[in-house]
Amino acid sequence: MDRSFATATELPEATRRTFCPPASRKYVLLTAILASSMGFIDGSVVSLAMPAIRSDLGATLVEAQWINNSYMLFLGALVLIGGAAGDVFGIRNIFAAGIAVFVVMSLACAVAPDSQSLIVMRALQGVGAAFMVPSSLAIIAKSYPAETRGKAIGIWAASSSLTTAFGPFIGGMVLSFGDAWMWRLIFAINGPIGLVALGLIYLRIPSDRPTGIRRLDIPGALLATLGLGSLAWGLTAFGQPAEQRVLTPVVWLAVGVATAVAFVWWERRARAPMVKLDLFRSWAFSGANLYTLALFLAFSAVLFFLPMTLVSAWSASEWQVSLMLLPLSLAIGLLSGLAGRFADRHGPRMILTAGAALVGLSFTLLALTIPLMDMWRVTFPVLAVMGLGMGLLVSPLSTAVMLAAPDSDAGLASGINNAVARVAGLLAVAALGAVAGIVFDRVFADAAPGIEFGVTLRNGLTPSVGMLRIQATNIAFQVIAAVSAAMCFLAAAIAWFTQPSWEKPEKAE
Repeated sequence: MDRSFATATELPEATRRTFCPPASRKYVLLTAILASSMGFIDGSVVSLAMPAIRSDLGATLVEAQWINNSYMLFLGALVLIGGAAGDVFGIRNIFAAGIAVFVVMSLACAVAPDSQSLIVMRALQGVGAAFMVPSSLAIIAKSYPAETRGKAIGIWAASSSLTTAFGPFIGGMVLSFGDAWMWRLIFAINGPIGLVALGLIYLRIPSDRPTGIRRLDIPGALLATLGLGSLAWGLTAFGQPAEQRVLTPVVWLAVGVATAVAFVWWERRARAPMVKLDLFRSWAFSGANLYTLALFLAFSAVLFFLPMTLVSAWSASEWQVSLMLLPLSLAIGLLSGLAGRFADRHGPRMILTAGAALVGLSFTLLALTIPLMDMWRVTFPVLAVMGLGMGLLVSPLSTAVMLAAPDSDAGLASGINNAVARVAGLLAVAALGAVAGIVFDRVFADAAPGIEFGVTLRNGLTPSVGMLRIQATNIAFQVIAAVSAAMCFLAAAIAWFTQPSWEKPEKAE
């Protein structure tokens, strides 16, 4: 589930004046909704389509991980510099460039002949998203005056919630009742949507001037990409057979850690750092980001590997899986406002703790009940508890991040937190994908050649081997759910010990 990016640009400074005349503002809003819809649908439907992609392209588990992770790597590493680029080149120009790259690479993904090509195209798609996603909100904030900006952002957020809720369901219907190649449509649909968005940008929205002279932290972006990529690949490599490894996982992890140290060293000395490290002097800000890392690592792992389990082992249709996840999007859309007001009145500590604990409870129940293989009477209610927990915590988490940073750094703080959420998803799929592969292999024990976790098989196995494959898949996912539950409870503890709490008087505003 994608959370809204505020932007890496410092919004309070960037929005003191508007460049857009009133007649053009509705086109700004429509364009931002279209761009956000592409990003949100792409992020939520790809994991749902992964069993079909693997079946059609013959992708291994490691390749499936990197069809996801190549996108997340470049999005997570470059989103901060993507937001800052609007200050250097103008929001409209960067927004349009991000959409163009995202759309072209989406169409390339739609015609990818094999999994390796799809991984490369997804990486380039992530580069486009790193510039498109933060600009979608930034262009609204810069186009609307203060007195109408809140309403515009509310419309944008509501529309984003609807696309997040119903996009996967529509995608699931297409995947369930179409041919094997129909997964390609989830990428191809970005073509017409993107062309409409680009047409509106160039025909209806005027150019804006850069808000000031800034430097882009190119060395920081390169170090972030190299470091995160090395760490993610090192974690993935634990799930590879030894003979297929170029280097041992420890070497990759060492390179990642060394690059992370170099990144911190550079950011402390850069004239225009991508990450303002002084923000982390705040106990509450550091805590909010540790909370995000732990919580979204768990959440991303379950959301990525659950569809594989249900489709490959339980023989569920993609539309059924998407329907099971629908309460998650609805809960976030319905509860975010109420949860945000609660955080304003009582502080973020209690509701962040409760939200993470509920998600942890859901994952604990998921780990315990997966062997029952009862989708609607057991798994669906358990996932509804997850939706309730996420609905409670998403809005207060943004509040916590903003409270912990100075007003002048509010946009940057939000951008950092959203980048952390992306990085958490990257590491989750890399690390827990390796865990799933190892557990599956140990349970299945070479009962049939070439069988991996999450691969969809309809025929060709004896009944006993088929049952063993289902059992191995369920046990592997149980481990993922149990680890994810532990991470959620860790996040709850972090929130309790790092976030503020207070009692706001009834009449105080």
